Amino acid sequence: MNLTDAHCHLQDPRLAPHLDRALEQCRSAGIRRWIINGTRESDWPAVAALAGRIGGAEAAFGLHPWWQAERSANWLAILEAFLVARPSASIGETGLDRWMPSPDLADQLAVLRAHLELSRRLARPVTLHCLKAWPELAGAVRDCPPSDRGLLLHSYAGPAEMIPRWVQAGARFSFSPAFLHPRKANVRRMFRDIPLERILIETDSPDMPPPPDAALLALAAPEGRQLNHPLNLRLCLDALAADRGLTPGALGDILERNVERLFF
Repeated sequence: MNLTDAHCHLQDPRLAPHLDRALEQCRSAGIRRWIINGTRESDWPAVAALAGRIGGAEAAFGLHPWWQAERSANWLAILEAFLVARPSASIGETGLDRWMPSPDLADQLAVLRAHLELSRRLARPVTLHCLKAWPELAGAVRDCPPSDRGLLLHSYAGPAEMIPRWVQAGARFSFSPAFLHPRKANVRRMFRDIPLERILIETDSPDMPPPPDAALLALAAPEGRQLNHPLNLRLCLDALAADRGLTPGALGDILERNVERLFF
């Protein structure tokens, strides 16, 4: 079996002491590819370096809403340069976030539109983050659509009634280990109704961990918090397979075809 983690942050310094061993464990379990998403200008070089060093890793470059306030005046030209230098790279992650302290939604929308326009101009797929701003995100994508390559709504936990609209807009939806928490039961149920050809799996590692008693492996941060091990991608496969009445192998084949259509 070959699986792809459709959204992770392997460049995160918290993973550095564990990364090589964690990737060995992933490969032994059939996880062979990773889409490594940048979040700010300062981590784009690390994303590019990992994508060049790790077999099966691919880069995505973007400004996350949490970090866009620290962007430079030339951020968009720098972003484009990273993308042009790596033709197989995608755009991400970017998006909208009302959950963060003191969100500046107007600025977030301006940055998001710049990413969407770049996606269209360079013909690259884009990965989108959204918390508590789903109507605004839908409006931005409607008014400034990305490339025909499509978009990924990472760790989708938006309204179920918006799914048909997102499907029409060319969206894919990724399922993360955090959705195995009992408090996320509604999200897990929602994924039973998303068209199978639109589903991907991700870890968002080192964040979005599963319940501690469900984790296949755990990593501890210096401050003692649980980190999400990249191996926990297998939890997503097994949970979705059980929910859809499929074997993990059969679902894994479908998910890999979905990844190929979007990113490769």
